[in-house]
Amino acid sequence: MEENEYTYWIAIAHLPRWTQEKINNLVIKIIHDEKITLRDFFECDNVILRDRFNLTDKEISDINDIKIKLPNLAFLNERLLNEGYKIIPINSELYPKTMKENLKVKYSPTIIYTKGDVKILQEDSVAIVGSRDANEDALNFTDNISKKMSDEYKVVVSGFAKGVDRQSLDSSIKYNGNSIIVLPQGILTFDSGFRKYYSQINNGGVIVLSTFPPEAGWATGLAMARNRYIYGLAKEIYVAQTSNSGGTWAGATDGLKKGRNVFIYYPNNDKHSPAYELIKLGAKPIDYNGNLLNIDIPQDTQQLKLFS
Repeated sequence: MEENEYTYWIAIAHLPRWTQEKINNLVIKIIHDEKITLRDFFECDNVILRDRFNLTDKEISDINDIKIKLPNLAFLNERLLNEGYKIIPINSELYPKTMKENLKVKYSPTIIYTKGDVKILQEDSVAIVGSRDANEDALNFTDNISKKMSDEYKVVVSGFAKGVDRQSLDSSIKYNGNSIIVLPQGILTFDSGFRKYYSQINNGGVIVLSTFPPEAGWATGLAMARNRYIYGLAKEIYVAQTSNSGGTWAGATDGLKKGRNVFIYYPNNDKHSPAYELIKLGAKPIDYNGNLLNIDIPQDTQQLKLFS
């Protein structure tokens, strides 16, 4: 792909107020159905956009608004490439297959921005997730499972939040494993992180990934949206600690709905804990070393409620 084509990928990937599914379907229409480049698409006039691509007046207006910004996006594209970042479109062979399989057209990001060894994105990966205020036992479990994953040559996916996320990353590095940092912000705003993990990124053990506009700062909404991509990048999900609500619970239950393998640390046989509730919904209980536990789960209405 020509380097200037990435400018048009950046433009279409962040169309304001468009859903991910809507953007991806338009990309499919452009590349696979019409067999033209994104650059060709952005050179189409309003009549072609309406008649050939079936866009509404509002959608055409959105496209025309982003056309005005193309010169600035071209400078942004040049900066990213000059500073060693990679822009990976959804149709690239470098795009993580696990993410595409898990998130489908509806939720897969149209492009991702990365820095580090992109080969890591194609390896077997797991997410170790849990509370930002995790207790010491959950953090020790996270450290132990990170070591186990490193020994099994599996990549640990981290959302870089404090608590379990940061512990899984630092433990993976400690045990010489590979890691993916999934940012809740644009990749150009991660300066302190790049300085801290410079050697690991440079040596190929860590890759940083963002799905958001490159210059976007940290925001609560982006942090919540980032959780989907953490789970999407992982073939297996390990829950170190959870409450009955929040991002960890939402991600784990969504994974169960989609038939994902979700493992939950269940150390004390507490049948009044959120962990037990997650087990009743289909999560697999494991001990400190990641071994499956054999416990009796009563049939009740909660499991039916999840999948109804």
